[in-house]
Amino acid sequence: MRYTMGLDIGSTYTKGIILDDSDMIVARTVKQTGSRLQEAAQAVMAETLDLAGLAREEVAYVITTGYGRHQFDDRDIQVTDLTANARGASFLFPRTRTVLDIGGQTMKASRLDDARKVRTFRLNDKCASGTGMFLEKTVRYMGFDTEDIDGLLESATEPASISGVCTVFAESEVINHLSNSVSPENIMFGAGMSLTGRAGQLLKRVKIEEELTLVGGILRWGRIAQAISEELKMEVNVADGDMPQYTAALGCAILGHLRLKTSTGRSPEALSMQAVALRNSQKSCSACGTA
Repeated sequence: MRYTMGLDIGSTYTKGIILDDSDMIVARTVKQTGSRLQEAAQAVMAETLDLAGLAREEVAYVITTGYGRHQFDDRDIQVTDLTANARGASFLFPRTRTVLDIGGQTMKASRLDDARKVRTFRLNDKCASGTGMFLEKTVRYMGFDTEDIDGLLESATEPASISGVCTVFAESEVINHLSNSVSPENIMFGAGMSLTGRAGQLLKRVKIEEELTLVGGILRWGRIAQAISEELKMEVNVADGDMPQYTAALGCAILGHLRLKTSTGRSPEALSMQAVALRNSQKSCSACGTA
C-alpha cells in the first residue's frame, strides 16, 4: 500500500489529507494557520499521520498548495490551489467544468478542460468582503463563534441588506443593523448573501460552464451553497459535510498518486531518491498542470 499526503496551507486554515492507492481517505485534519505557516503545516502533518497510524517515511509523496505552499520544507512538490482544487473537484464530481473556490481571503473561479486542467480563471478584488474571513469577522463582532455561523444562517428569515463593496463599509452596515435591533441571524444571512452576489459576478467573468462545483471552507454551511444556486438559477455540486474545506488537500493527494504512477517499474529506492531530489529542488508541478 502506498500513501500520499496533500497539505493545503491556507491563510486562515491548514488542511491535511492522507490517501491510499485505492483513493480512500485514510485520515484528515484541519487547524487554524495563524502567523507561523510552517509550524501549522508541521502540526497538521503530524496529527494526520497519527490519525492514520503511519510514520512519515511511509508516505511516498507529499504535495502542498495554498498561501503557504512554498514555506513548508518537508514536501516533494507544490502546486497552485487552482490546480489542486481542479483535481479535487473533478475527483468528487467527474463532470465538473467550472470551480468556484471561496477561501478565507480570496475567491477564485476557474474553468476546466477535458483533462481536468485549468483553462482560464478569474480572481476577486483584493478586498476580503467576498470571502470566508468577512463572515467570520461578522459573527465574532456580534459576539458569536465561527461554529455558530451555520445555526445563525439556518435560523434566518430575511437577509439584512449589506451592500458594501469592501470590508470596512460592510462592517459599518453590520454595526448599523445591530444598533437598529436587526437580529444576528438576519445580519449573518445578509453577509452571506452579499458574498453570493460577488460569486455570481466572478463566475460571469470566467464564462461559467456546467457542471459547477463549489469548494472552500464556507461551503460546509449549506445555506451558502443554496444561496449561490438561487443566485445563478442553476444546480451546483457541493460535497457532503466538511469535504468542501478539504478539496484542495484532496487534489494534492490525488496528484501525488498520479506522480507515483508515472514512476511505475522503478525500485522503491529509486522512488525514494527521486522524491528527495524533487523535495530539494522545490519546483512547481508543471507536469501536473500547475496553473
